Amino acid sequence: MLKKITNYFVIPFAICVILITTLFPKTTVDMTNFSTEGLELNYTVSEDIALSATFEQPSQNTNYNKFFPYLGKSYLGFKEALAFKESRGNYFTVNDLGYLGKYQFGAETLKLLGVYNPEYFLYTPELQEKAFLANSERNKWILRKDIARFVGTEIHGTTITESGILAAAHLAGPGSVKKFLRSRGGYNLSDAYGTSISYYMKRFSGYDTSFIKPNQKAKANL
Repeated sequence: MLKKITNYFVIPFAICVILITTLFPKTTVDMTNFSTEGLELNYTVSEDIALSATFEQPSQNTNYNKFFPYLGKSYLGFKEALAFKESRGNYFTVNDLGYLGKYQFGAETLKLLGVYNPEYFLYTPELQEKAFLANSERNKWILRKDIARFVGTEIHGTTITESGILAAAHLAGPGSVKKFLRSRGGYNLSDAYGTSISYYMKRFSGYDTSFIKPNQKAKANL
């Protein structure tokens, strides 16, 4: 009789224990399997890409904010802001005058930087980035004395900064910027679209361009 009672209670109990152990295992999660070590987590998005996103119009009762990447006054912020003004950040554009790419380089300037194949340049974003830096380094070397002399002064209400000088040199060439500074703004060249040296000097003032090192022989090499 006792054996029968045991079979009625012990066997079902054992089955329950096995099921519980199977369905609810006691395991320890190894968090090292979820580590982000070694992964590239720093991303930047050019301003034109950020602004090209489409959003549904929120209702009047919706508390809705749009957030865009903010690069501040860093070197990266400087070159992306300049690129947006030049081409809306489009690597593959050519304007009516034949200026190429994200930073709108002319063929003659590219030759100075060691680039002799405009078509290859247009379809190689990495080379365009190197060309921008090399051109800025070259301009900074040419304008080094004017940077030392004029940064911190004021011309027609605009405080002269190194980034403003380099942006203006990208627009009009370092020789024209020398004339602008030394004439105290009397010589103020504009490009074919009416954009002047003084506008770039003001628009791109105050960025940190210490990353750009003066280099007379800077080239755009991959």
